[in-house]
Amino acid sequence: MDQVDIFKALSNKTRLLILKWLKDPALHFPEQERDFSEAGVCVGQIQKKARLTQSTVSEYLSLLQRTGLIESTRIGQWTYYKRNEAAFQLLKEQINKEL
Repeated sequence: MDQVDIFKALSNKTRLLILKWLKDPALHFPEQERDFSEAGVCVGQIQKKARLTQSTVSEYLSLLQRTGLIESTRIGQWTYYKRNEAAFQLLKEQINKEL
């Protein structure tokens, strides 16, 4: 887990909002075919809520995934995203230890 890359990923307001939305998806997104806790949130719903282009949202999600803060699941033609809570716990522990 590279802290510098993670902090760079967290330095964007929309990426922070996406992480907030994914923390409690039932509060921030309409119901979907797949269960939030199992699959995550469909990328289309994230794009709609963010009100950004598909390419921008995909870039943001890709960056968050590369840092390990979110995970993706591909089901058919759709990709679903959810937070990687273990990564947040590890980051918290590293910050408490080193800073």
